[in-house]
Amino acid sequence: MSRHPSFKPPGGLAVKRNVLKRFERVELLRKRGQWKEGDRVVSLVKTKPEE
Repeated sequence: MSRHPSFKPPGGLAVKRNVLKRFERVELLRKRGQWKEGDRVVSLVKTKPEE
């Protein structure tokens, strides 16, 4: 059963996610300079999302 659209919070996603998807983690590590091309995608270091 689906929810009525009136129950959705205004503006979409209201809470900030604290878990990143793998491609988001790689992108963040690349910005920080902790990722090099050719590094393994599995067993990534722990990352916190940008504020």
